[in-house]
Amino acid sequence: VQLQASGGGLVQAGGSLRLSCAASGRTFSSYCVGWFRQAPGKEREFVSTISRSGTLTDYTDSVRGRFTISRDDAKNMVYLQMNSLKPEDTAVYFCAANSGSYRYTLKSNYYYWGQGTLVTVSS
Repeated sequence: VQLQASGGGLVQAGGSLRLSCAASGRTFSSYCVGWFRQAPGKEREFVSTISRSGTLTDYTDSVRGRFTISRDDAKNMVYLQMNSLKPEDTAVYFCAANSGSYRYTLKSNYYYWGQGTLVTVSS
């Protein structure tokens, strides 16, 4: 499966953005999808994940309650709605897919990656 992330941009603190992850391949619904982010000079970190059915989700503590992940398999899309953005959310955001479990939070468990999209939150 091939993935392409989009939707990043510059936003003021407190604002919102919606990231999109477009997938190719008819078996997209067979994959759990995660979002990761990488800030300058830092390691890539887990942000959120969603199960194949879309009914199970998980978030890192720093975004829980502010970010919402969802998927639309009819469109081969996964979204990350980001509200109440903070300067510390500034990073390049990546979507990734795995055929194992939505509980995977380690980047090593994800086989397929899209290119990143830059989110910049100004204070």
